[in-house]
Formats: sequence, structure tokens, C-alpha cells
Amino acid sequence: MVKFLDKAKIRVISGHGGNGMVAWRREKYVDKGGPAGGDGGRGGDIYFVADENMSTLLDFKIKSVYKADSGENGGIKGMHGACAKDLYIKVPLGTLVRDSKTGKLIADIKEHEQTVLIAKGGRGGRGNARFATAQKRAPQFCEPGEPGIERVLELELKLIADVGLLGMPNAGKSTFISAVSSAKPKIADYPFTTLVPNLGVVKKSDGSSYVIADIPGLIEGASEGVGLGHEFLRHVERCRFLIHIVDLTAENPLQNYKIINEELKKHSEGLANLFQIVVLNKTDAITDEEIDKYISEFEKVSENIYPISAVTRQGLEKLLYYVEKKVNEIPKPEFDIDIDEDVDAYNNDDSSFEVMPLGKGAYKIFGGKINRLAKVTDIRNTEQVIRLQNIMKSMGVFDELHRLGLQNGDTVLVGHLELGYYDDEVWGETSSKL
Repeated sequence: MVKFLDKAKIRVISGHGGNGMVAWRREKYVDKGGPAGGDGGRGGDIYFVADENMSTLLDFKIKSVYKADSGENGGIKGMHGACAKDLYIKVPLGTLVRDSKTGKLIADIKEHEQTVLIAKGGRGGRGNARFATAQKRAPQFCEPGEPGIERVLELELKLIADVGLLGMPNAGKSTFISAVSSAKPKIADYPFTTLVPNLGVVKKSDGSSYVIADIPGLIEGASEGVGLGHEFLRHVERCRFLIHIVDLTAENPLQNYKIINEELKKHSEGLANLFQIVVLNKTDAITDEEIDKYISEFEKVSENIYPISAVTRQGLEKLLYYVEKKVNEIPKPEFDIDIDEDVDAYNNDDSSFEVMPLGKGAYKIFGGKINRLAKVTDIRNTEQVIRLQNIMKSMGVFDELHRLGLQNGDTVLVGHLELGYYDDEVWGETSSKL
């Protein structure tokens, strides 16, 4: 069973704004009551919020579509529709968010409870009470609600840990992390036991804690895609420093150490320059003379060498004291990741349209805004039809119809409405032109 996921693709849809209402005051003792249509409610926004208790994107494999509720339509007696609740989607710290359509990197989520707006909900439409003026005391039209925003997002996780563990397969990283924390990774004597990163929380002497990330073993060529580790190198980029665990029972421990560091350098210069503590593991399996020999060899390439046995816990106390000291000294690295301005999170505009000739003097208009306007237009109401045609003119719909050969008497289909065209005006087929 998969327990870890560091890449995911999801679809988000913010809430549609509620439509306004055309209504009138009808109280018995209110003379000429006037317009009383309420506004529609705002659609729900969608946010990402960082949760330090999450360490994987696995939830997005189970559910990949997230939709916020729409706002309610306006009501009679000036009652406004209820606004929809915003939708908050939890993601792990270290999540990068990319717009799948544009390829832009739009968010780098790395602080607990950091909140990022992903899709703005549509604004509610205004009721006819909003359009009343001294000159127009009885407006017979309202506004449709704005649409929600639909987009596909790609998520990539870069684990945020204080310390990263590196080493060849079977170097003893999983045994080490289980010895110093409450993590219980799978441990066995064969290559690539660790198929996913493991996180361990280590208590400090002052009662606080730090996080260690156990990364799958690296092999030569990992930076070019060989083995497993290349997929997880990005998870140690945000660590304060690295613990490089070396298996002293291997054929050539020093050569293995050099191979890993070469892979780090190929992946990124920043990763190669991170501070390293070299841990010579499995001292319980070799003689004291061999231990001294290896210490002498490694002192030529590093000043921070700690021989231990993760199995017997020999040398762990001294090592952990030094690790805690470096956690306190070395600040978390700062990353200059270029984040693009996410204008699409606020873009509820759906005013684009398309006109399709249907033959025999008929034309069909497609488009979000034009269809929303049609939904709140009563073909029997002259004022509402006039408002619709004025908006169509301002949008350039008539210009496009003329370009396609529109003639008097032709039929124009807009949403559920079937309108007749006469001299730059459209009217219901069952109505007479005024």
C-alpha cells in the first residue's frame, strides 16, 4: 500500500455567485411599494492552508476534485441570499503549487497555517432594488451571479525537515532514525528497503524537538535517474544540514561516501554545500583496529566524524548532543523561489463568447456571461429584453452577428431564449416589436 505521495494533480472549482431577484413590495398598507429584490450571495472561495501534521500528498490521490458551494439566490422583501462557506484544503509544509494550464509556479507553502487563495468565488448578482433611482423607480431586471473559477493544479512536495539523512542503500539510515525517534520505518537486509521518505521527531534537551528526514538510499547515477533516490533528492534541499551515514561493513566505505557527495553536487550546488556530519555506522560488526583505520581515512575528508552503532546505540548520545547543537546554530535556509503573480485566482470574467451559424437564418451564441444573463431575462418583460440587447451590443455580439451575415427576421438563440432580430434589436418570437 502506498504511504507516501509527493506529486499530485487536482481540479478546484470555486462557488458560483447567486443570482439577484426581481421582486416588489406587496404589503397591504404600503402604497407603491417599489422594488424589493435581494442580492445573490457570494460563492465560496478555495484556499490552501499549510498543516505541519501532514507529510504526504496521499489525500489527493484519494480525492482529486474540490468544489466550493455556490451562493444562494436573492429573495423577496429585500432578502439577500446567503454567502457560501469558503473551502480550505490542507496541504503539507513544503508544497509547491503550479497552474497546469500556464505552467506558472503560483505558491510556495512553507509556514504552518499559511493560507493561499487558489480560486475566488463568484460575486452575487444584484437584485432589482439596487437599480432603483429617482428616474427609474421600478427597474424590472436583476443581475446574474458571477461564475466560479475552475482550474487544474499540480502539487509537488519538498519535505521541510531540520536534518536530512543520506547514504547508500543498507547504510543503516532506517535503523538510525528508529533509534533516535519514535518513527518505525521498515527495516530489512536488502537494498532499497526504504521506498519512501520517513520523518522522525527527535526531542531536544530543552523539551522542544526537531525533524529528521530519512531519504531512500542513493546510488551512483541517482542525479540522472538511476535507482530510487533521485526522486527524493529535492526533499533534503530545505534541511539545515545533512547526516551522511556510512556503512563500515561495505566493500569500500570511503568510495561510497564520495559517490554520494558527487550525486549531491550534480543535483544542485546548494545541496552539495550543506553542512554534513559524517556518521560511521555498524561499528559493532567490525574490530577496533578497523574502526581506527576508517576514522583515519575519513579525517582526511571531513572534520565532523562520529563512529556509532545504531543497533547497540553505542556512540548515539555523543552524536545527538552534537546534532542538537548544530540544529540550534544553523538557521533554516532561505530559498529565492520565483513565484508568479496568480491573477487567475481572481479572474471570474467569462465574457468571451462564440457565435455559431445554424443555417436557415439562425445563430446560436455560446458564452458564460451571455448565458448567465439569459437565465435572469424574462422574454415577456420588455425592460429585461432591452437590457439584454444593450449588454449584447456593448460586448460586441451584434458586430459578430453582422460579420456572419445576420439579416432582419433571423433567429438568435441565447441560452434558453429564442429571439427574433429586427434592425439591431432582438425580441421574443412571440412578442411584437415596439
